[in-house]
Amino acid sequence: FNTFFSETGAGKHVPRCVFVDLEPTVVDEVRTGTYRQLFHPEQLISGKEDAANNFARGHYTIGKEIVDLVLDRIRKLADNCTGLQGFCIYNACGGGTGSGLGCLMLERLSVDYGKKSKLSFTVWACPQVATAVVEPYNTVLCVHSLLEHTDVTIMYDNEALYDICRRNLDIERPTYTNLNRLLAQV
Repeated sequence: FNTFFSETGAGKHVPRCVFVDLEPTVVDEVRTGTYRQLFHPEQLISGKEDAANNFARGHYTIGKEIVDLVLDRIRKLADNCTGLQGFCIYNACGGGTGSGLGCLMLERLSVDYGKKSKLSFTVWACPQVATAVVEPYNTVLCVHSLLEHTDVTIMYDNEALYDICRRNLDIERPTYTNLNRLLAQV
């Protein structure tokens, strides 16, 4: 239990995690949602503009502006661990933030934490639910960093999740919300 949670002085268990997005909408849902009390506000990081489904913006421009803050927050959590084993990274490789900033973070974690294990849970893009035509390009660019900087990558295929929603759950036109809820069960 203490592997993924730290205990506060008041006996409250807080997840050892950092939520990051280049635009505030999703992180704001966590900040104001049902489980907002679970997270320290410093662990919820968002920027002001997204990567516009562009790997380069997530990796080289907008992501570069926020990555030091993210790594500082990760460092604070890591410093409070008695025996840091590694990192679990959750991202999607179709958009600019998940692919670009996600890879930048992996690269920096490799530099800062050397041999510590990095386990990636990555959602693979698919044409059925794509929101941008550049998702395949972002995915290709992301794969290089996954191969280079993770010890294990578990890929979740959006197309397979889409088919499970349609065939097994009788959802005629699955949305990202449907896919995310299915993925949360894994």
